[in-house]
Amino acid sequence: MHSADHRRTDPASGEEGAGVVLDAGDGRTVVTSPPPSVLGDGPVSVESLRHNKVNAAVFGIWRVRGPRRSAVVKVARPPGIETSRYWPTSGDPAHWNYWRREVSAYESGLAATAYRDAGIVAPEPLKIHARADGLVEVWLANVEGSEGFAWSVPRIARFARELGAGQARWAGRVPETAWLSRGFLAQYLAEGPALSVDVRDADWDHPSVRVWPDRLRAGLRRLWTGRERVLAAARSAPRTLCHLDLWPANLIDDAGRSTLLDWSFTGEGAVGEDLANLVVDSFSDGLMDIGLLPEVAQAATDGYLEGLRDGGWSGSDADLRGAVAACGAAKYSWLGPAVLGRAVRDDLGTSSYNSDGSAAESAARLTPLLTLIAEWAETAGS
Repeated sequence: MHSADHRRTDPASGEEGAGVVLDAGDGRTVVTSPPPSVLGDGPVSVESLRHNKVNAAVFGIWRVRGPRRSAVVKVARPPGIETSRYWPTSGDPAHWNYWRREVSAYESGLAATAYRDAGIVAPEPLKIHARADGLVEVWLANVEGSEGFAWSVPRIARFARELGAGQARWAGRVPETAWLSRGFLAQYLAEGPALSVDVRDADWDHPSVRVWPDRLRAGLRRLWTGRERVLAAARSAPRTLCHLDLWPANLIDDAGRSTLLDWSFTGEGAVGEDLANLVVDSFSDGLMDIGLLPEVAQAATDGYLEGLRDGGWSGSDADLRGAVAACGAAKYSWLGPAVLGRAVRDDLGTSSYNSDGSAAESAARLTPLLTLIAEWAETAGS
């Protein structure tokens, strides 16, 4: 954390008043428009927050603390300013990584109301400022509380039930809103992290991944080569309004209330798609004890089903579990091969979250999670 000069003005915005210097940590800086008045008049401190730094749609995210209140400012970046091979952005509102989607989610009130009746809220938007340089500042109330990685299994299950109830109300009637993502999963697989996979046939027998049983390696390989079939199964599942980036880093317990962050991908998706994402991404980076995986997977699925029933969803348990399996296997069809390739090259990758000490350690730790993904693939018919 460091102090920022609250007396600066923003030459890009043309606004009179005090701005805040934001440092992206890689030589890039930006001076914001004046912070929301609720922060108070006086010096501020700025803390850069962990995020996916290779996402081309995000310039950076910071927590700004003022005399009276604190806020989080996320700076959205349009296409053309900087590109990323695995996380490209777009000016197409239906694109999976449309750069202005989260801005629209807060401007329209959808983030605040999407699942509110089920008990899930979003941070309060304090200010949205479109700058002359093309960037957009989104100032949000800083939500204090425990991040999802610190949640107990019953707390995760409670959230899953809330999510099920919220998504049941959108089942079969996703809004036609132009900026909501459409066909997210297929686009994500075509343009996203799957492009990082670099494996050869011989790599599947490399000593670095002999910790994986033969059946697991065969299942992951079969999933990777047959991912289009699993994707087709996922796309055939009933549709609802999804968040599409649901993992513990985007969850905060605010005095018992579930707050959901980062609405950048939200749009049409499958019933159960967010649940599969939550289960996998709770453990993929080593930020939650992998030993909790079976308990979390069962409790979250049971809770989600209960919520769907509470919300009036009439589909079968088998259909829901099949959708979870298809969506989870499809979205993470690249994970096993990517981990394999990194283990062979002894490369930990560029994740801002990975807590492992080596690529081999990562491969060993992820064995139970990759086993679940392979089992999902078998259920989905890869």
